[in-house]
Amino acid sequence: MTLTSFIGFLAAILTTSAFIPQAYKTIRTRNTKGLSLFMYLIFSVGVALWLVYGISIGDYPVMVANAVTLLFALVILGFKLRYK
Repeated sequence: MTLTSFIGFLAAILTTSAFIPQAYKTIRTRNTKGLSLFMYLIFSVGVALWLVYGISIGDYPVMVANAVTLLFALVILGFKLRYK
């Protein structure tokens, strides 16, 4: 693994894992009052586009990070829509 790939995977792990506490709290409490629906809509579309970009260039850190981040963001977004 090159240093560049290592940095990419480390960045992916850190930025993606940042969503775990929010997703856990949202699932546990079902409280989405403080979350912005518009922000999560825009963010989810942006992450989906990053995933498409990662797939198109074959960059595994970009693909994995954005696939997992999109999953977390969509879970939170789903709870926001369901428990308004």
